[in-house]
Amino acid sequence: MSLSVDLKDLDVLISNAKKIQDDVLKEILTLNANTEYLQRFLHGSSDKDLFKKNVPVVSYDDVRPYIERVANGEPSDVISGGPITRFLRSSGTTGGKQKIFPMNDKHIEMLGYLLALSSLVTSKHFSDNVGEEGKKMGFHYIRTESTTPSGLLVSTALASFFMSDYFKNRPSKCNSEYTSPDQVILCPDINQSVYCHLLCGLSQRDKVVVVNATFAYVVVQAINALQIYWKELCSNIRSGHVSEWITDLECRNSVSSILRGPNPELADVIEQECSHTSWEGIITRLWPRAKYIQCAITGQMTQYIPTLEFYSNKLPIVSSTYGSSECLFGINMDPLSKPQDVSYTFLPNISYVEFLPVDHEGDMNSIVDLVDVKLGCYYEPVITNYFGLHRCLIGDILQVTGFYNNTPHFRFVGRKNVVLSVNVETTTEEHLLKAMARATLVLDQSTNLMLTGFTCYADISTFPGHYVFYWELKAKDVNYVFELDENVLAKCCYALEESFDALYRKLRSKDGLIGALEIRVVQQGTFDSLMEYFISQGGFITQYKTPLCIKSSEALAVLENKVLARFYSKKNPALDL
Repeated sequence: MSLSVDLKDLDVLISNAKKIQDDVLKEILTLNANTEYLQRFLHGSSDKDLFKKNVPVVSYDDVRPYIERVANGEPSDVISGGPITRFLRSSGTTGGKQKIFPMNDKHIEMLGYLLALSSLVTSKHFSDNVGEEGKKMGFHYIRTESTTPSGLLVSTALASFFMSDYFKNRPSKCNSEYTSPDQVILCPDINQSVYCHLLCGLSQRDKVVVVNATFAYVVVQAINALQIYWKELCSNIRSGHVSEWITDLECRNSVSSILRGPNPELADVIEQECSHTSWEGIITRLWPRAKYIQCAITGQMTQYIPTLEFYSNKLPIVSSTYGSSECLFGINMDPLSKPQDVSYTFLPNISYVEFLPVDHEGDMNSIVDLVDVKLGCYYEPVITNYFGLHRCLIGDILQVTGFYNNTPHFRFVGRKNVVLSVNVETTTEEHLLKAMARATLVLDQSTNLMLTGFTCYADISTFPGHYVFYWELKAKDVNYVFELDENVLAKCCYALEESFDALYRKLRSKDGLIGALEIRVVQQGTFDSLMEYFISQGGFITQYKTPLCIKSSEALAVLENKVLARFYSKKNPALDL
């Protein structure tokens, strides 16, 4: 498998997707056919037809015992023909439970390849000259790694990448890609790290052409930190000294070398911009050369689009890559596409991927290969990778939106298991996000408030049950008196309800089997508290995704303790939308 990073090779790669996918499967099976897991199905064979016929489609829970055996010290060949040198940790915020996945240095190489190829595609559209005349202001963090009982390291995918020799030994040109030195990324204290990222970015404001993070939420968190620390940051720049509470010596010394002494003129400029009553456009005001924001903005992250647009004067938001803890998939070939229109082209040389139609009705023989998916249809990816996962469902739902040569584009629709229901209706993640877009439009047109976080749950403690949405709101103008208008919030409730499907509206309006939708406005900072709860359960900020639907009673308690006011829909949604 070639991992050369060259746009000239991309057309060749995706024009031969079928052959490359077959070659990848052959390579994976040759490596893994004699593992304990596959031996019982393939008896040492690497034949594709036998693989399709005998190897079952499984969930993570089916392979968890094998993964845990390796984590507990048994040989890698329980599940993998190659050495397992560490594990990747999933976020756990979507399904409510963390998972670990085996991997080795080959995964680091694949991730580096995917990021480099995506960067080439994006740079072609924006001509951002990253590493030459411009830099990325990246907000990337690691956390202290944990270990399995056998001593193997467990970390997030990007933490593994940033701590790897692959990243540390990258070419000198790539070393200048970020405004922050590696020591800031590798600082184990998140508060010190985010502060130093901002300090480095502000000190080099004339070089910043891209604002970069894993998820949209991380960028929003960085702006929130800037609102807290901007006076102190200005003081550091004015004096040329880093605040004393930055105690990580490697981090502190590396940032001091970037400050290069007092700069009162720059401090004055930053102070003037941050002193405005409104922070609208703060990103482009502080970093005037910024051309786009680069972060994942699909799925659950779409809720942060209005906030990012507000802070950036609607800079393009580029969602460059699509992957999961289980597998890397592809890149966005059209970085200029609107966030709601983002699709990803799957690269055929990373893993072997099959697709199970969402409407399969239990027929596992309906699985198709990458090149055989149909335009407009919905599928769940079934992945086979080099590290021990074989025909494993990952729970994402994708829709085919087109083809680039012979390789399909997929739109991320949502997670399979994220639904609301209080009766027989099922409200999917896609329904929720569309409804929220409609409701926040009502909020934006009628108030000076913006939504900074939301989640929901199905309350069936009373009859009829009803949907509850938790909203955290923030004034766009810092001098604006924070007031909640009952009529506007009731209209937002109604906008949500009228966006749901016909069955919901019938049960709500005609049959009375669903109660009026409720919005509970919570105190500012509540969703930070929710994040802290999930992190306390083993999650990490760079992976964190606010759950669209809350199922944990402990997480609900965090929200309930912060409720300021409750609002209900005052009329039934129409039946004939």
